[in-house]
Amino acid sequence: MKLDRKFWIAMLIFGLMGQIAWVVENMYFNVFIYKMFNATAADISLMVMASAVMAAVTTLIMGTLSDKLGKRKAFMSWGYILWGISIITFAYIRSVTLTIVMDCVMTFFGSTANDAAYNAWLTDRGDSENRGKIEGINSMMPLISILIVFGGFMSFNLDEMSAWKTIYYIIGIATLLIGISGLFIIEDDPNLKKSEDSFLDTLLYSFRISTFKENRYLYMILFAFAVFGISIQIFMPYLIIYYEKTLGLTNYVLIMAPAIIIAAVITALYGRVYDKKGFEASIDLPLILLFVGYGLLIAFTNTAIVFIGSLLSYAGYLCGMSVFGAKIRDLIPENRSGQFQGIRIINQVFIPGVIGPFIGQSVLKNAELIYNSDGTTSFIPNTNIFLAAMVVIIILMIVLKFIKRKEA
Repeated sequence: MKLDRKFWIAMLIFGLMGQIAWVVENMYFNVFIYKMFNATAADISLMVMASAVMAAVTTLIMGTLSDKLGKRKAFMSWGYILWGISIITFAYIRSVTLTIVMDCVMTFFGSTANDAAYNAWLTDRGDSENRGKIEGINSMMPLISILIVFGGFMSFNLDEMSAWKTIYYIIGIATLLIGISGLFIIEDDPNLKKSEDSFLDTLLYSFRISTFKENRYLYMILFAFAVFGISIQIFMPYLIIYYEKTLGLTNYVLIMAPAIIIAAVITALYGRVYDKKGFEASIDLPLILLFVGYGLLIAFTNTAIVFIGSLLSYAGYLCGMSVFGAKIRDLIPENRSGQFQGIRIINQVFIPGVIGPFIGQSVLKNAELIYNSDGTTSFIPNTNIFLAAMVVIIILMIVLKFIKRKEA
């Protein structure tokens, strides 16, 4: 299927803006409550887990609803508009508890727009000829968004509430405007049809035993994807705090920006490897990159090696996301993409978002504490988060060997 320029423009701006909003939530809400409210590791873990639950439930229900109605455009456009409005409300939050509650509200709109509708739309519009290319570009978005957010945040003093207020206004308004643009540039796939099943039947489709039996390989890949995500979520919520507080890299943005750019380029190119060689031949390298990257981050603290370890970890993470994402989209039954976004998000977000942070919190249980000027204490993340993430990658390699043997 040949895709026109309007598709690529819509994909780029919706994919990038969605990831920018998720980066602010996934990487900077933790920093926000850590700096503004002296949040503990348990607070951060709770916020990540609550958001993961909300994302999974929302994607399951709203993805099903988009299938039932045979619409993606409306969910994407209006979802982004409401997502942007919800982000702006964080400018007025003054407690950990309210941040966690509003994070769940914001996640509802974000998951409706991005996790459910946008991802189903990408699945609708792609095919076996361009899936790897689409996923390669789409999987660049998380690290490109990190680069944009890191660069943009350099001009703000994140120890001041006024800076956070400005940030939330900028990200919120930008997300809202992208949603408005979608009303004019997004086109639903012409082959998209309403589901004739009842809403409940449509909702439960991907959870039926019969569906599992018919799509056994898809579910095995989804399980492996969940293990992959657990590894990432063990360290990711604490990564910026680790750079800044543990390593003392006050200029971590300048140090990590080249690593992000290089990893993004590698990911864009690696999507073509999937198109030519398939999943089994393209999944091993990302896992090796992650494994080696973790090892360097565990063993070394000097800036040069941390840069290399971060680069390998970022590249492994994004290439892995690209390969898993492309394979999952290839295996989803035709006209069922919205219904399968729920089971996808359970494995991509819910399971990793619950188990990963729990493991991270557990390995940081006895982390060093420092005293703040107001008499409170804050924890200092250590390399245990990378060690635990490495163990999970080893488990994933074993799981994938089992899956490949089953499908041989």
